[in-house]
Amino acid sequence: MYVLGLETSCDETGVAIVDGDANIIAETLDSQIELHAQYGGVVPELASRDHIRKALPLIHETLTQAGLEASQITGVAYTAGPGLIGALLVGASVGRSLAMGWGVPAIGVHHMEGHLMAVMLDDNPPEFPFIALLVSGGHTMLVKVTDFGHYKVLGSSLDDAVGEAFDKTAKLMGLPYPGGPELAKIATQGDPERFTFPRPMVNRPGLDFSFSGLKTFAMNTYNSVTDSDQDKADIARAFEESVCQTLTIKCARALKQEKIETLVVAGGVAANQRLRQQLHELPAQVCFPQPQYCTDNGVMIANAGMLRLKAGQQTGLEIEVNPRWSLEDLEVPA
Repeated sequence: MYVLGLETSCDETGVAIVDGDANIIAETLDSQIELHAQYGGVVPELASRDHIRKALPLIHETLTQAGLEASQITGVAYTAGPGLIGALLVGASVGRSLAMGWGVPAIGVHHMEGHLMAVMLDDNPPEFPFIALLVSGGHTMLVKVTDFGHYKVLGSSLDDAVGEAFDKTAKLMGLPYPGGPELAKIATQGDPERFTFPRPMVNRPGLDFSFSGLKTFAMNTYNSVTDSDQDKADIARAFEESVCQTLTIKCARALKQEKIETLVVAGGVAANQRLRQQLHELPAQVCFPQPQYCTDNGVMIANAGMLRLKAGQQTGLEIEVNPRWSLEDLEVPA
């Protein structure tokens, strides 16, 4: 069994091939960072056009890297949502058309399920059940995972996702794009004692998040200082510390509430080193995907698609995407 996966939900075009045992046969990835840097953020139309240019060359490259012919592919997986609708339509159109031409089944994959299952690619994957913290540029949520395809959303962001809050705070301080990693980088030089930022919603019951107020607090603090490099580093340190402690507190609450001892952290923000340090202090088994599989990639889509196809699921001939697709709406595997 060889499944080709195609990821085009936002600003990376990722292609990969995995076999039926979740072995990674080949993978390629093209980032659009330089394309969007001059605008300070992702421009959806430009993202879609770049996916159109890059998808087929990357597919050819991945097949060559794998040493496989198209006739050896037994299934095609593509991101069907959530994400930018134009970008999703590119992947769905290419993926569904290839599957039709090759005479193999296709499956539309939920982007966040791809992130969730990326940790299962490790040599010693965690056992079910576990709590998952999904943190990315577009999503922040806590999910109870009792098995593959069995998800219950325990809490989510009421406004900005944590990655979005990182990026916007970095942008208001004039940091280069992409802002989140740049903010985390200068935070290592910040004075941890100078500023104390609020930990939003930690004193309220429940597991929802809110980061828009924290972003405003950071903006007001920035506007009150002289805009030196040290000022920026100190604000970045306080902001990052607030976010990481907030996420850690909510994770501890979820683990206790559900009486589960394993935490999986996935999504682009899972690569943040300060967050990893704090979460590893929890009295739980804490698991992260390999760093290269925290951010968007074709491997996670190929892997999740392979699991769905093995469960007997496939997508019909229609080309459909769902930019706002809840994990809880996914079909439960038989």
